[in-house]
Amino acid sequence: MRLMFRPQVEGIERVPGSGPVILAGNHLTFMDSMFLPLVCDRQVFFIGKDEYVTGRGLKGRLMAWFFTGVGMIPVDRDGGRGGVAALMTGRRVLEEGKVFGIYPEGTRSPDGRLYRGRTGIARLALMTGAPVVPFAMIGTDRIQPGGKGLPRPGRVTVRFGEPLHFERYEGMDRDRYVLRAVTDEVMSEVMRLSGQEYVDMYATKAKAA
Repeated sequence: MRLMFRPQVEGIERVPGSGPVILAGNHLTFMDSMFLPLVCDRQVFFIGKDEYVTGRGLKGRLMAWFFTGVGMIPVDRDGGRGGVAALMTGRRVLEEGKVFGIYPEGTRSPDGRLYRGRTGIARLALMTGAPVVPFAMIGTDRIQPGGKGLPRPGRVTVRFGEPLHFERYEGMDRDRYVLRAVTDEVMSEVMRLSGQEYVDMYATKAKAA
């Protein structure tokens, strides 16, 4: 991947070398979850669909080996408690002092623009006290348009921002106004880093429309 895509990394020194960290960024294509672990010095754990590791046959075993190897934790996100399971998984990772990667939009952007963030990122930050390091994927949508098919050779940039701290909101992880304010602050930094146009709508709603 390094040879084919020559990823350029900016601001990696802003990711703390130890302790719990939340990496929060935009989501353009399936390849984002491969580039994030590739450019980080620390292992990054993130949530993925359990179907990626439950396939049968040789292909299923290879997929399970690959995704668990890059730090994916399988969660059934389609069930009624999928969101809670994902939140608790992220909390456990952070309480163990590890790095947790998350896409606050909740799904891939349907058109390359940046969509409204889900407040799960804020709840994680306030419950655990972990700093949030915003990041931007730039160019992954060009190497894999539409998020499907084989990727094309090209140049990718991963840009990290300064850590965001939210200790001032300690104990307020159930206040919906605080959760929205924290989420919007994170998304504002992601927008600044990525240069994307911002849409004040959930990406899932845009896809449905």
